Amino acid sequence: MALPQIGFGTYQLQGKDCVNAVRTALDAGYRLIDTAALYENEVEVGRAIRESGIPREEIQVTTKIRGRNHGFDEAQEACRESLRKLGMDYLDLLLIHWPNPKLGKFVETWKALEHALESGKVRGIGVANFNIHHLDQLLESAKVVPALNQVELNPTFQQPELRTFNSKHGIATEAWAPLGRAKILDHPVLVQIAEAHGKSAAQVVIRWHLQIGNLVIPKSSNPDRLAENLDVFNFSLSDADMNAIAAMETGVRASLNPDDLD
Repeated sequence: MALPQIGFGTYQLQGKDCVNAVRTALDAGYRLIDTAALYENEVEVGRAIRESGIPREEIQVTTKIRGRNHGFDEAQEACRESLRKLGMDYLDLLLIHWPNPKLGKFVETWKALEHALESGKVRGIGVANFNIHHLDQLLESAKVVPALNQVELNPTFQQPELRTFNSKHGIATEAWAPLGRAKILDHPVLVQIAEAHGKSAAQVVIRWHLQIGNLVIPKSSNPDRLAENLDVFNFSLSDADMNAIAAMETGVRASLNPDDLD
């Protein structure tokens, strides 16, 4: 399935703030909106999309199955519940939010997603936060290869082996917290490259993601930042720029290792 390379993430957005932020993102030109049952804002996301006046078919909507809904029957009901909350007839993309390997049910849950795909409730299915060994286990019995693996990824945590694995198997890599939760934007390498291109450090990071083939879902409730994050198609990073950013790798996650989740 074809997805825009830049989408809008809604993690930690709640209530009216969520509605307003999604509306602003849609007005700015975003057409991929990412939510999750875990975020508890699907109602607000659906409301914002309806109020935008933009035809539903022009917007790609992603949501996710949380850990407590792993299992074949549980995941099917969670899909129906997300559709009810969003007020939609179908989902563009449904993901398993985390593998939760200690539960041992993500393969069974994947079967439920395949069923939802066959039934027409969803247009595409994928995973989030899956490491290579989780994907290997999933692919052993999967009838459908995940369309996408959404993972923590930024210039200080680049996951090159996982990106290579995803690409080899036809799985798109989508970065959450693609700007390192803004904690890396004052890094001297990014500041220097940004000054050379007349861009912001955030734009440089998003451009880096695009040039290595990632999809990204940056989050902001600031209208200027929302517009700025889309304004990355009128410049390119040089090989020297890309090599300098590659050297920022630390191998350190800001979030949990998927293997550690129950």
